Parts: sequence; structure tokens; C-alpha cells
Amino acid sequence: EAIKKARPCAILSVFKPNSDINHTITMMRNVVRSLGCKRLALFSQRSLSTAVNEKVIIDHHSNSTSSHKPGFNSEEIHRLPNDVHKRNALYSSEDERSMGGITASVRHDWSKEEIAEIYKLPFGELMYRASTVHRMYWDPSEVQQCTLLSIKTGGCTEDCGYCSQSVRYKTFVKPTPTMKVQEVLEAARRAKEAGSTRFCMGAAWRELGNKKNAFNHILEMVRGVNGMGLEVCCTLGMLNADQAKQLKEAGLTAYNHNLDTSPEHYPNVTTTRTYEDRLQTIANVREAGISVCCGGILGLGEKENDRVGLLHVLATLPEHPESVPINALVSVKGTPMGDNGEVEDVNAFDMARMIATARIVMPRTMVRLSAGRLSFSDAEQFLMFQAGANSIFNGDKLLTTSNPEFDADEAIFKKFGFRGKPAHQGPRVAPAEADGKVHISHVKGNTQEQQYA
Repeated sequence: EAIKKARPCAILSVFKPNSDINHTITMMRNVVRSLGCKRLALFSQRSLSTAVNEKVIIDHHSNSTSSHKPGFNSEEIHRLPNDVHKRNALYSSEDERSMGGITASVRHDWSKEEIAEIYKLPFGELMYRASTVHRMYWDPSEVQQCTLLSIKTGGCTEDCGYCSQSVRYKTFVKPTPTMKVQEVLEAARRAKEAGSTRFCMGAAWRELGNKKNAFNHILEMVRGVNGMGLEVCCTLGMLNADQAKQLKEAGLTAYNHNLDTSPEHYPNVTTTRTYEDRLQTIANVREAGISVCCGGILGLGEKENDRVGLLHVLATLPEHPESVPINALVSVKGTPMGDNGEVEDVNAFDMARMIATARIVMPRTMVRLSAGRLSFSDAEQFLMFQAGANSIFNGDKLLTTSNPEFDADEAIFKKFGFRGKPAHQGPRVAPAEADGKVHISHVKGNTQEQQYA
């Protein structure tokens, strides 16, 4: 009667070691059938690492089409909250997940040595582990589509050695004024019609600083794009806490501010702002309640240890970023790195290894296949999706460099059997979780509970 009143979608029964197991199983199966629940897990107290009180534990976290209430769409039932904080709160008591011999958990205490060990796994083993983790936490067929528009191109005073928008270098990029609000909204409308669900606006500034007039226009853009039903992202350089708060109030979904590389290699890339400056902006964004989008670039002359170092910084932040873009440098003639013949090109295996490691150490983070995608074949891109990427930038340009056009991405999605993630809706519950293939352990105080989701 207690179970019937709770209307659970899954039941966990814990029994004494000396009890009649056959009687217990028969009884609980009858309860499951009568209530239409989808899953049943039974454990002896001896099978748990810590003693569990002798009672039935109701699992409210898993969703099931067999138990949804009338009037609710099954698509909504199978989606998690779109807000990353609410989504993570659902799993606050979760300890770890396992499937296919692979165990994963959301951790913030990774050591560089642990991440390096994962990064250096034999490629086949790394891909299997990352792909399994991806399926434990995500629906691998759902991929977020984002469009990035440069609303203010060129004229940046920074000295980032890879960037064609710096005033310090002679490149093909010519400085342009900030786009008008209506021009940006029209671009957002086209992006939405082409299938994008997140619209990102980038400005070539060191920081917003005292650009009050420009900032007011950006706030208007954010409100307008949000009003179209699109998620909104900005990358505007360094932000202070008050600016982050105003962007949040205007409806900003996410803020992109990449770390680029490891703290050790960073001075070889940029000298006009510090690594700590970047971390402070990320903290301001996070404290304002805006989702953090933060990743890096491969091909900046870094070593493997620098790639590991970047992932270590991201994986040990107080909260993992909502999304981590992994970029392959698109070198531009006229920039120090574009003219440096010693910088090696990034290949598909470099990208897949970085994406796979990011997926393992940050299992609930969206990993975005970003700049440089045009240089990879369809088969190479599929390798990256198998490694754990579940978001892309689409459209014909990424700030100043080429990117696959909308039609090409639509063809890839059809070929790979992908579907886009809807705007303002959370990710789908992982099919492996919904089908009961994932073993989940929960920790509450000194008690450990186990279940099959």
C-alpha cells in the first residue's frame, strides 16, 4: 500500500541475508506487475558496502513511460531540467555509475596524474571507455546545434598569438563596428530556421569595460534572441560581476570564456591578460547563475602535458562547465602561430583523444566540437562524436574562419542518425539509463544504496 501511494517508477527491495529470497522475489514481482513499474532491483544487505536499513527504498529519479501521468507528453517525461544547476541537483546523492565493465562518477578532485593516465590509454581502450561513459549519461543520438555570429570583428588590443582579430597583426580581417541590433536579430532568425537552438554572439574586445552604449545594445540583442525561443550565449571578453548579473537578467543562457591551454603554456600564447583574469570572469559568470562555456584550443604549440593540464583545471573547478568547446586551431597567415612553421597541425586522433578524456573526467558536461571541424572528413567527425562530443557549431563562419554550412550539417545529421536538441529543453535521459542497463550507486549520509536504473 505504501508503494502504491508513492507511485514510483522503480522499486529497490533490500532483504536480510537469511530471508527467503524466492518468496521475496515473487512478492516484489507481483507488486511491480500490479503497479506497472518498469524496474525492480533486490539486494542482500551483505552485498552493500554499508549496512542499509531494512525497508523499501523508492527511487524518484528515473523516468518511465509506463508510469507517466495522463496529460504529460512522453518526450517531456524523458527530459532532464534545462537549467544545469537543477539538473545536477537531481543527482546530488549519486555516487557512481557503471555499465559494460566501466565505472564513472562526477568528481572535482582529479589529480593531473589520473587525467594523464586516462589521456594516454591505448586509443581503442580510451574510445571504448569514453563511448560507454557517454551512453551512461547522455543520449548519443541527440546533438546540440549552436550558431556563432561575430557582432564586432577585429580591432582587439590583445596579443593572442593565434587570433586574426588582433590589431597587432596584419591579416585579412578588417575591423568593423558593432552590428546593429536588427541585423543580429535577423541573423538569429535565419539560424533558428536552419535548425540551430543556441545563438552565440562574439565581440573582439579585451573586456566590456566602460562600453556602456555598446553593452546596452548587447543587452537588447540578448532579450531579442531570447524572445525568439533560442538559447543565448555571448563571448565578450572579461566581465565584472555587475555586468554578468545584467546579462543574466536580460535572459543570457551561457557565457563563453575559454582558458585556451594549460596555465604553464598560457604565457606563450597571450601576455596581455593573465590566466587568473580568465578564471575570475568564469567565477563572475558562475556566481550570476549563467551557464559556463569554457574549453580550449589544440594546435597552439602545446605538449600533451598541457592538454592534460587544461582538462585538469576544468575538471577541478567548483562546478564543471555546462559545456566544454574543443577547438582545432585554424591557423591564419599573419598571426605568430599562423606563420610559425614549427606548430604541428591537429589531426582527428588528437581531437578524439581530447574529447574522450574530457567526456570521462566531466561526464555530465556537454562537449562541443568547435573550430576546425571543416578540416575533418565525415568519418573523422563521427569518430569525435563516438568519443563523446554532443554539440557542434554550425553555419558558414566561426567568427572569422570557415565552418561547415547548414546544409552540410543537415546531411551529416541524417547520415549519422542524429537529432538536434530543442532550445530551452534539457537533454534526454540516457536510453541506457531508461532501459535499466546502468547500475547506479547513491550515497546518503553513511548509507549507500544501489539500484539498476
